[in-house]
Amino acid sequence: CPNCNMSFFPKLQVVDELLTSAKKSIEGSSEALDRLMDSGDLEKERGITITSKVTRVPYKQEATGESLVLNIVDTPGHADFSGEVDRILSMVDGVCLLVDAVEGPMTQTKYVLSRALQAGLKPICILNKCDRPEAVSRLDSGETETKLVELFEALGASEEQTDFVTMYASAREGWIVKEDPFVALELSADGYNKEETDEHSMRHLLDAIVDIIPEPAARRYDTSVEKDTSLEGDSFGEDPFALAVVSVGSDSYLGRTCTGRIVSGSISVGDGVSLLAREGQQSDELPSSSVSGLFCYEGVSRKPMEAFACAGDCVTLAGVPESVAVGDTITSKSNPVKEPIDTPPLAPPTLSMDFGTNNGPLAGSEPGTIVASSKIRERLVAETDNNVTLKIEKSSSDAEKTTVYARGELQLGILVEQMRREGFEMILTPPRVLTVKDPETDELLEPFEEVIVDVDSEFSGAVVSSLTNTRKGQLVEMTETPDGKARLLFHAPSRGLLGFSAEIASETRGSAVVNHVFLENRPHIGMLESSYGKPKLVCNTSGKATSYALQALSNRGTLFVEPGDELYSGMVVGEQARVGPDLEVNAVRAKEVTNMRTQSKDETVRLAPPVKLSLEEMIGYMAEDEVIEVTPKSIRLRKAILDGNVRERAARNRAKQLRTNKK
Repeated sequence: CPNCNMSFFPKLQVVDELLTSAKKSIEGSSEALDRLMDSGDLEKERGITITSKVTRVPYKQEATGESLVLNIVDTPGHADFSGEVDRILSMVDGVCLLVDAVEGPMTQTKYVLSRALQAGLKPICILNKCDRPEAVSRLDSGETETKLVELFEALGASEEQTDFVTMYASAREGWIVKEDPFVALELSADGYNKEETDEHSMRHLLDAIVDIIPEPAARRYDTSVEKDTSLEGDSFGEDPFALAVVSVGSDSYLGRTCTGRIVSGSISVGDGVSLLAREGQQSDELPSSSVSGLFCYEGVSRKPMEAFACAGDCVTLAGVPESVAVGDTITSKSNPVKEPIDTPPLAPPTLSMDFGTNNGPLAGSEPGTIVASSKIRERLVAETDNNVTLKIEKSSSDAEKTTVYARGELQLGILVEQMRREGFEMILTPPRVLTVKDPETDELLEPFEEVIVDVDSEFSGAVVSSLTNTRKGQLVEMTETPDGKARLLFHAPSRGLLGFSAEIASETRGSAVVNHVFLENRPHIGMLESSYGKPKLVCNTSGKATSYALQALSNRGTLFVEPGDELYSGMVVGEQARVGPDLEVNAVRAKEVTNMRTQSKDETVRLAPPVKLSLEEMIGYMAEDEVIEVTPKSIRLRKAILDGNVRERAARNRAKQLRTNKK
């Protein structure tokens, strides 16, 4: 049975170094790892953790020679994946909080830390990137440590949690120091070669975890055993088995699978199990099955466990009942627990978007694509097996569309990107921010978010102007550093942040780093000026884009397409430079062919590279009358109504309706 269960957020390279040191303690040597826990293609491309993972790490302490087992859980740090964070924290007994020694705690750090503190978990804080030159002054003054203490106090940490251990590290160079910033400064100045010495290796972090994080707690039904007693694995045999499910899956050979932490008792292959649903049973007879496989993860590889697993283990069971879902409890068939294990409530969604069949002129033109609305809906429903914060239902306005409720743009963007890589083709409607009514005053409320923007000081004015004028955000705090950087703290409505990241990246020449997290529901602040519904260049005919036509259009604004791209009427090909209504243009016009030759006619066409928006940027950028067309090979922005004349009449009717509403 494990000696320690703990979670890392966010982990960067530290977990790689940790796993390398643990393996070296057993085998004497180990190969270097590269983002082992971020094994998905999207995770590697974007440099973020999307799905939570658990790995079992054997470790031999150098001082005592004792062989131990650690379960390390990797969890996302972004609030959009709050469902992953909440359920995975129920598997651990402590956390390692990684903080950039220069930047200090960020907005997303606040979210995951607050959830860990609420769960009563014991933290270890690691200041990473101490080898950077900018970190020297911060370590010398203790500024980052002070911000950490203030953050813990602001989040309501207990006295024991506030008295956390601080470690100083450079994951890139492979060293770590416990509670001595001056040694960290010396290593930063002199350098450290992990191949020559292991005096400050990551083994010190492993030892700190063993010393500080408590053993996995188990629920005992044998009242003769005193509380806080340390027990061996075979001591749990008489207790009823119970496992809290945190993820589900399927295996073509072994059947339905589920992963979770064993709360009580023990389990082995062939044991009979029953399912206790989180929401209560629909009948007196519990769904039952026999365990066909018992596995743990070492790195990202699934390996069978010998003999049995007991309370405190994080395991995967195969052959569980087909109806198992996240939050349910798997228990012993012969000796079941009476009530399902309590699991944390899920955060409500803040954003919705409709998914529908692609009805554009190029629909189904790419071979092997999946276009049927029923297949799209089936795939979305299947996603809710593990992505528990997603809510799926039929659209109230169009039976062929499916409405998806999610936590934010990033979560929706990741889902769509996964689907398009699986061969799905669809259209997406503009995102809608969800509002609620105050049960006491019946006042309309909307979600507000805390936004932190780190930017070069020269662009701080542009950031403040962009977020406080049309988007109705409020500047709460502004701090500047001697190195020419500024940190701006805002409170802004969620709908005002749609498209903000892409816009501010352009205005600050890419120097702005934006982080935001849900704050609370506040009174609705009324209609926002359409800062992200900018006038577009809309193609009015079908064909392939030509250099000749695009050269003429380049003076009218920013182009999104390049020569040779397939276009059609109603497709957005660029953003207009002037303020006004959308402009219909011909982007497929070819150069007139004549027998006359002049120097001016034979000039080479030179075009600036087109702007290529990512899927998340496009979700925030699209206007109310537009949709995103997603295929495995392309992402296009187009008008929902393709015919220009019909679109113009609809715009007039919409403007008339707005004037009527204002009156």
